[in-house]
Formats: sequence, C-alpha cells, structure tokens
Amino acid sequence: MQVSFKVRRFDPEAGKPPYYDQYTLDVPDYFTVLDALLQVRDEVDGSLALRCSCRSAICGSCAMHINGHAHLACKSRIQNFASKTGEIVVEPMGNMPVIKDLVVEMKPFWSKVQAVTPWLIPEGPPPQREYVVPNSAMLELAGVMNCIMCGCCVSDCTVLTVDKSFLAPAALAKAYRFVADPRDGVSEERLRELSKRSGIWDCTRCFECVQQCPKNVAPMERILALRAKAMEVGFTNNIGSRHSESIARSVKHSGWLDELRVPIESAGLFNIKALIGYIPVGFRALVKGKVPPIIHRPRPGADSVKRIFEKLEVRK
Repeated sequence: MQVSFKVRRFDPEAGKPPYYDQYTLDVPDYFTVLDALLQVRDEVDGSLALRCSCRSAICGSCAMHINGHAHLACKSRIQNFASKTGEIVVEPMGNMPVIKDLVVEMKPFWSKVQAVTPWLIPEGPPPQREYVVPNSAMLELAGVMNCIMCGCCVSDCTVLTVDKSFLAPAALAKAYRFVADPRDGVSEERLRELSKRSGIWDCTRCFECVQQCPKNVAPMERILALRAKAMEVGFTNNIGSRHSESIARSVKHSGWLDELRVPIESAGLFNIKALIGYIPVGFRALVKGKVPPIIHRPRPGADSVKRIFEKLEVRK
C-alpha cells in the first residue's frame, strides 16, 4: 500500500522554525508507523531523528503524536491510521520541549515522577523475612503497575498545556501505586501533599490520558481514587474537596445542581478574595441571561435521588 507521511521537522542548529517534510512510501499492509519511519531514515532521509528501542510496546521510547494524538509508533499499524487520502501526520509529543524532529526532552516528565517520591517507605524496621501482602491488595495495583512511563498521557494532558506546575497523569498514577500499597507507611503524608495545588484536584477529567494510554493504566481513574482516599482521611480544606461535597449536597437535597451555590461553597464562605473574583463572571452571566435561579427548588423525583445517596452512604 502507498502511504504519505507528513512529518514535523525541527533542527535547532539550522536556526529556522519547525516545518513539515512529506515522504511517500510503498509499504506492506502489516507495517507499523515505526517501521515506516525507520524506512524513511534508512532509505530516504538519514537526518530524521526519532527514538525507538524494543519495537514491542514495552520500552515506551517511540511515543509520538500520530494524527494529532499520542501513540506508541511500534504499536500503531499504518492501516489503522491512514486517512482516506492515505496521509499520516507524525509529530513529536506535546507538553515537552522538542530536542530535534520527533525527539523530545523527557526531563520535565521525570522530574514530576520524582516529585511524588516513587518508592515504598515502610513504617518501622523491616520484617525478619518478608512483607506478606494480601493477594487482593496487589490485584488492585496490577493495572497501575503496567505503566511503562512512555509519556503518552502527559503528552495529551490538557491541564499541563496551560499549567506547567501540574503533576500530570503519569506521576499521579505512580503516586497511587504507593498510596494504595499496604506496605507503605506514609500514605497519609503522600495524600496531604497530593491534595495541594497542582495535585489531584487540578485534573479536569478530560479522559485524554485514559484514551491514549497504551497499557490501559487509566491514570484519571487513579486520580479520582486518590481524591476519594484524601477525603476519607480528612484532607477536605481545599477547593476541590469543597466543590465535590457541595455538588453532592446539592443533588442529594434537590435532585439537581444548584449552580449558584456550588462556586460559593467551593471557594469557601470566608474566602473573600475568591468570592470577589467571581463578580466579573457573574456579571457576564447576567448580561448573557445565564444566571441560575436564586430560589433552588427540588425537582420531581428528588426523594428517589436522596434514597440513592443514603444507600451509598450506608455501604461506606
């Protein structure tokens, strides 16, 4: 099959902005994007820079943008990505500085992983023989331990695009791996740090990290689990926790969301600075006719919704 590759190029030594090169190849149907790029480098343009190693979706080094989203090139079959025009767009990963062509600087990625203390810190002296852990506890961690640190989730994280201080999905998933491990003795301290700004409450749940993870680690689900654990141990004095609790109270009481009350309770009744900051937003909503009703009345069926909440609370 004949496929055209539109590859983003950048050479810092050339002193010119990024540009795109077009390569047309005649390749077998079973070829992956990585196979094709290696053919380009070997037979067409030896200056093309890219990373690869295992070619088996294990090392994670060949992560790159393919048709606008992060994928492992060695796992991406050309048949699945060639558009109707037979073109595939290949670019370096997002949210990381580009070194050359498809090679990015991974130091920001590793610094965030390092920031969550990615190792066990057991409480007290080690046992004489070994730590005995229930099988059920390790089964819960099996999924997150599949992470190969490829950076696909970080590449497509929409929060990191606008806030470089965000810990990002990979680091937070790694943090969950140790918080949920029964051998760790500082889980509460970890949750305290993760509940601060740029941590678990900054995720906007856009699902990009879930969709792009090649190993089904589902980082966003791990972030939500960390939120639940943090609230269980009492780390609720932050906007994220108050926001969640306000939504739950509102829906439990009336069967629907009180949009006027939630932002006020999220900020905190005594957070004057934040409340003043809402005034321009409220004014724009008023001009557009989008101010929610001041009197929030229960909807039909609110009692049924309340009973659902009560049953879930009993289960806890």
